[in-house]
Amino acid sequence: MAVTGQSVTNAASASSPIAVPTAGQPDRQPVATGYGGAVSTVDPGASGTALEVLKRGGNAMDAAVAAAATLGVTEPFVAAIGGGGYLTYYDAKSRKVYAFDGRETAPGAMKEDSFVDPATGKALPFDQAVTSGLSVGVPGTLSQWELGLRRFGTRDLRTLLKPAIKIADHGFTVDQEFRDQTAVNEARFRDIVPTRELFLPNGQLPAVGSTFRNPDLARTYRELAKRGPGWLYDGGLGREIVQTVKKPPVDPAATRNVRPGLMDTRDLAAYGALQKKPTHVNYRGLDVYGEPPSSSGGTTVGEALNILGNFHFSPKDPVRALHYYLEASKLAYADRGRYVGDPAKVNVPTDELLSGGFARERACLIKPTEAATAPVAPGSPDGRYDPCIPPGHSTRALAYEGPQTTHMVVADKQGNVVSYTVTIEQFGGSGLTVPGRGFLLNNELTDFTLQPPAPGATPDPNLPAPGKRPRSSMAPTIVLKNGRPMLAIGTPGGSTIITTVLQILLNRLDLGMDLPAALAAPRATQRNTPQVFAEQAFIDKYGKDLAARGHTFQLFPGPPVGTIGAAAGLEFLAPGLVQAVAEPTRRGGGSALVVRPAR
Repeated sequence: MAVTGQSVTNAASASSPIAVPTAGQPDRQPVATGYGGAVSTVDPGASGTALEVLKRGGNAMDAAVAAAATLGVTEPFVAAIGGGGYLTYYDAKSRKVYAFDGRETAPGAMKEDSFVDPATGKALPFDQAVTSGLSVGVPGTLSQWELGLRRFGTRDLRTLLKPAIKIADHGFTVDQEFRDQTAVNEARFRDIVPTRELFLPNGQLPAVGSTFRNPDLARTYRELAKRGPGWLYDGGLGREIVQTVKKPPVDPAATRNVRPGLMDTRDLAAYGALQKKPTHVNYRGLDVYGEPPSSSGGTTVGEALNILGNFHFSPKDPVRALHYYLEASKLAYADRGRYVGDPAKVNVPTDELLSGGFARERACLIKPTEAATAPVAPGSPDGRYDPCIPPGHSTRALAYEGPQTTHMVVADKQGNVVSYTVTIEQFGGSGLTVPGRGFLLNNELTDFTLQPPAPGATPDPNLPAPGKRPRSSMAPTIVLKNGRPMLAIGTPGGSTIITTVLQILLNRLDLGMDLPAALAAPRATQRNTPQVFAEQAFIDKYGKDLAARGHTFQLFPGPPVGTIGAAAGLEFLAPGLVQAVAEPTRRGGGSALVVRPAR
């Protein structure tokens, strides 16, 4: 792919100029401490973009949007304008936390059984559901950016797209992680013509050390800078997306069955990102805010924290704390599966799920030295709570969510904070690239429960429906102490997002770790399954002692195998002094930067 040579300046004139990075990227560093603002992402280019916005007077919302646009270039398999996400924002002026829901929606023609193969009466095989137009939800990212900037931004989208345009034109250096993500998708990418042309240049996997350019995306961003998000929701770009969904551009020689989707232009015109009241719980005297439904992140993290709040833990006995963490996760996931869906379409008892009485009732089920047999039954968040209820039995299976997402945190010199999780679902989303546009479309609709329950079975709040947002586990979290920001954290990882955020909070707030150690510590995830999935380092360190309490361990299957999440976080250490923290090794390590490093 050749560089187009088009001028960035002409396409995206700025109200306040932002310097743009070159193809060379700064070194990755997992921890940075300093003043004037901070950022942590998975990618040095995206972190550098956000830092430049902060240095030139932009705020946290501006920097987050610019970084997300850059991730659309450098992390195209997990972040794109063809996807969506959730953003939690602390506004220093009002001292309030806000939640922004940019989750994709199902088209108006979608039904409960849209993913059921009429020939078998069963849900489509998961790989067939993913690589299809049927899996593509109405993208929410651009609407979310527009809403966030309108409410709290200080720069326009034209300005904030400039760094991403520059990188798309001039390219970035391919690392092993990018090559590996391409390799995972190679077979299906080869079958979809524009995806093959973009990500398999000359028919080959991109070589580590080569320069990857995306002039199609640069042109798309330029046009978006001129026309604004309405170009997608009410204009020509939207029509191109619908055409791609309805007639997937599959190689005629391919044997893959890529089913068409149900989306039409009316679905795009009807879409709008939402500003919502965040979830809130108090844990150890701290205020923990998260994303409300349609995400299950805030309710499930919050419920588990409420359960854990009934116990006291010591850094001298991490095994006891981890036992309660695994058991609380098990209970909260049971309630997540039974009650949480899109609140616009189903009744979600959010307040009761986060109530102290419900948490105490659930906490009574945890035995100090014996793990409950999973799956455990959901509770009854009905406002009538007894001290204890005997455990029941449930056979509800864990719905699949792809672990391929990305997260960033940003703080500015005014004290505004963003915690933002953005995704197109799988690595590579649906596999469908909009021809000539340089970005992949999501497969978020596979987050619905694909198989309707049998007649008379327990209702499922996460079945497909027209205009419905599929349940997510994204959990961008902000923690306040005495009304001021203390922590902001989040991670990718599909349904493991909740447990990763929860475990980082446990590590930091109960087990005496600083944030870098809390984020780097080995992880385990219990999602109401018979076995606990864990990283090998966790099994080596805690597996024997926790097995004595009845926990059964299995290596997390990935992808990548044995690695859970890729978190980003920041902590306010003193007035104005912020520590940004990224993964030291997971997914190749992240990038933490500050405006003025502490000396």
